[in-house]
Amino acid sequence: MDDLTWRKATRSSEAGDNCIEVAGRSELVALRDSKEPRGPQLLISRADFGHFLEVIKKS
Repeated sequence: MDDLTWRKATRSSEAGDNCIEVAGRSELVALRDSKEPRGPQLLISRADFGHFLEVIKKS
């Protein structure tokens, strides 16, 4: 998964504290902790990620 292009939220600080990064790959979305780029990654379907975004936008 080294070939992914990772993106961080535009509202994240310059220090990158407490952020997740996302990368898209066909039908999956990868998530990782910005402080540990070589750490574990969570892979979820695009549909589930879309639902996740809907829920947090309502919060």
